[in-house]
Amino acid sequence: MTDTNNSKLDTVLTAVLANRVDGIVREMTNTMLKTARSAVINSARDFSCAIVTGTNELFACAEGLPIHIFGTDLQTKVMCDNHPDIAEGDCYLHNDPYSGNTHAADHAFMVPVFFEGEHHFTAVAKAHQADCGNSLPTTYMSMAKDVYEEGALIFPAVRIQRDYKMVGDVVNMMQKRIRVPSQWYGDFMAGISSARIAERRLKEMCAKYGKETVKTFITSWLNYSEQRMVNAVRSLPAAKLENHGRHDSMPFLPEGIPLQVKVMVDPDSAYIDIDLRDNIDNVDCGLNQSEATATSAVLAGLFNSLNSDVPQNAGSFRRVRVHLREGAVAGIPKFPHSCSVATTNVSDRMINLTGAAFAQLGDGQGLAEGAVGPGVGMAVVSGRDPRFNGAPFINQIHLNINGGPASPKADGWITYGIPVVAGLMYRDSIEIDELKHPLEVRRLALIPGTGGAGRFRGAPSAEIEFGIKSDAMTVMYPGDGQEEPPKGVRGGLDGARAERFVIRKNGESTTLTNAARIELAPGDAVRGIDCSGGGYGSPLERDPERVLHDVLERYETEERAADVYGVIFDSYPVRDGSKVDARATDEKRRALATI
Repeated sequence: MTDTNNSKLDTVLTAVLANRVDGIVREMTNTMLKTARSAVINSARDFSCAIVTGTNELFACAEGLPIHIFGTDLQTKVMCDNHPDIAEGDCYLHNDPYSGNTHAADHAFMVPVFFEGEHHFTAVAKAHQADCGNSLPTTYMSMAKDVYEEGALIFPAVRIQRDYKMVGDVVNMMQKRIRVPSQWYGDFMAGISSARIAERRLKEMCAKYGKETVKTFITSWLNYSEQRMVNAVRSLPAAKLENHGRHDSMPFLPEGIPLQVKVMVDPDSAYIDIDLRDNIDNVDCGLNQSEATATSAVLAGLFNSLNSDVPQNAGSFRRVRVHLREGAVAGIPKFPHSCSVATTNVSDRMINLTGAAFAQLGDGQGLAEGAVGPGVGMAVVSGRDPRFNGAPFINQIHLNINGGPASPKADGWITYGIPVVAGLMYRDSIEIDELKHPLEVRRLALIPGTGGAGRFRGAPSAEIEFGIKSDAMTVMYPGDGQEEPPKGVRGGLDGARAERFVIRKNGESTTLTNAARIELAPGDAVRGIDCSGGGYGSPLERDPERVLHDVLERYETEERAADVYGVIFDSYPVRDGSKVDARATDEKRRALATI
């Protein structure tokens, strides 16, 4: 074992150690992905892994979902504060949204990592559960008036292992509450294993390089990250920015939720202040943000607007001051207001508002708004499966597309998901979902021409429809984007609104609201159209070659459809050889420029 008292590491060793720690986080990720039982984790990858320092500073979060990881240090602090006897061999479960977690459905497994008697790191594996014990079969209880109506079991940094041995009481409690306990237990063990693999690898790193070198690396890496953020902030113009938006109405929230963000960029001091204190009070439903998600959302919007190579850890966070108010819907929740949907709806809107606010700095800054609303394609489905003797099933599917926002440099990402995911989750395999659950996907397709037009356009909407292969199925989703579409910026046009329907066996179709709970019978189906992303810059500035390519590609698609289905498309100009026919009207040309 080597040891050193150097106060500063050379750049090569710093790079080696930084990549080694990121590699450990990725190994945690692979462990979770390969060992979890529920599809929401092992197919959709709705989880994140991170390493926090022993002094509770976020250190590494390679490939973690933005909404999960930026508040991880709040959770480890609660672990340390609640357990003065913290020791090697411990593992803790934390899902309390009132003391640092995101929402009750995200179970965080925390393992303190000791080396030579010192607590150097905490490994954190956080995973969205297929079921967390809510009173209804969904992990998104948007209609819950408070935490009691929500119903999930809450664990505020509860010890679940001592000296590497399981504390069985917690396991017994959860198994009595969860609808499919065997599935939950597999995910529970996967979370612990993910954190334990990091413990092993971090100890190996400390043994190889010596604890003093590792301690020096922790300090120097966070200081380096802070300096990178200083440079990034100083490259921005001084400005006071303000942006406003609104979350859609719900049946229990007819006015929706007005939202706002204020940003002050001070390049001289190299600080950015983000102020959410003027948002309305907590609402009597599950749409309130937790402190972790309120912080994570605006940090995600900020980092989306910076160069991607700025490290995302406690060092760079030192240059960002997020101002929250207790009792605000976008802030610190007052108990017992529910935070069941804290990780998506309002958080999606706040990421969008923050990124779009930075677009006010000038051309080339910020980005448009991305598609919002976990809809039909992200619903929690539950019931009994006749293929397995009526065994119960529950899971959140991830078959949505949702259009990504246009940026100053590129069109929107087609498989973006929603802003809190930002393309880092996986889309389910249709075949795997159909094998695991008694459902049948009838259609999943992109809808051409729906992205918000611009110099760079938002990604398009998509359509999904699925029915059931059982006697009954409950489908629940929180939804958003049916009234307020994602906004374009700097002259870019807005994205398309979402639409959702239930189609009964007799062919009758009914439009669904946000926060829908649908009971499907044999022959019924649900259909959803996702939002698309907003555009960036005026559509008239789009590269003509890209417009021509879009037109020809669109025509060829429709020409093939006409050959197959006998459908005639008369709203687009015909083609003569490889050129757009000159007979196209000016009106059509202007329309085509927005495709």
